[in-house]
Amino acid sequence: MRILSDAVFPELPNHYRGKVRENYDLPDGTRIIISTDRLSAFDRILACIPHKGEVLTQTARYWFEETRDICPNHVVAYPDPAVVVGKRLDILPVEVVVRGYLAGTTGTSVLTLYKKGQRSMYGLSLPDGMKDNQKLPNPIITPTSKEFDGGHDEPLTPDEIIGRGLLTSGQWETLSRYALALFARGQQKAAERGLILVDTKYEFGTDENGTIILADEIHTPDSSRYWIAASYAEAFEKGERPQSFDKDFVRAWVAERCDPYKDEIPAIPQDLIEATSKVYIQAYEAITGQTFVPDLGEASPLERVRKNVFSYLNQK
Repeated sequence: MRILSDAVFPELPNHYRGKVRENYDLPDGTRIIISTDRLSAFDRILACIPHKGEVLTQTARYWFEETRDICPNHVVAYPDPAVVVGKRLDILPVEVVVRGYLAGTTGTSVLTLYKKGQRSMYGLSLPDGMKDNQKLPNPIITPTSKEFDGGHDEPLTPDEIIGRGLLTSGQWETLSRYALALFARGQQKAAERGLILVDTKYEFGTDENGTIILADEIHTPDSSRYWIAASYAEAFEKGERPQSFDKDFVRAWVAERCDPYKDEIPAIPQDLIEATSKVYIQAYEAITGQTFVPDLGEASPLERVRKNVFSYLNQK
């Protein structure tokens, strides 16, 4: 099993360990972001999924390159298939979610709110009589507060964003323009691959000049919902969810067997982990149209990452 569970390098400065990423802030204003194979859910690490870090990094790379004409992004270099060097940014306190369909399961999703009887949300109005997973007349932005201290995100309207001083009116206009253009490009490219980009989230930050820059990841299976286009019409008529890249095997398996927020997590079967890995790879290949070839260099992924990162730093 070639997995990257950790990537802790004491020689590198300013280490910050996220749920799935190892981050190092360098003196030159860049950040090394290493995507491990850790799978996070229920505010815990459940397992490690082989090749997950590579798949997500390479999927985001595909989309960063496909959208760089729309807005600037944080990418500086890719020293390794699971590593991106990005420009260090001040992350803006608003999470931008763009939705093309009445879908979702979280407390802030438009479908959840719609089923509760709300028709006005996020500064928008939706008509009565809409069905689960129905295509919206136009893609909409559903921003939420980005709580950095572990609090719960909450829906916001544009007036609230500006009124609370979270963003200036100019920043909100730029974010909105970028987000809708990125989503349109994503839907277009997905349609060419027989997919529907249903919804996605974007994270933006500002650099030392105040320039708004796309950060984090873009249109990956973890940040976006995709449906298989050929399954949509029949599923919608039946009131069912269209086929998607269902990679939540592990999450569902755990939730059926314990209270994942309180109990000890039971040992997860190897076949379940391997099935999840295959889904991530299938998603990458369907989204990008490229064959996934894992990097099997060095004795382990950790040794490969170490070699490539320090080779990059020595060449700077």
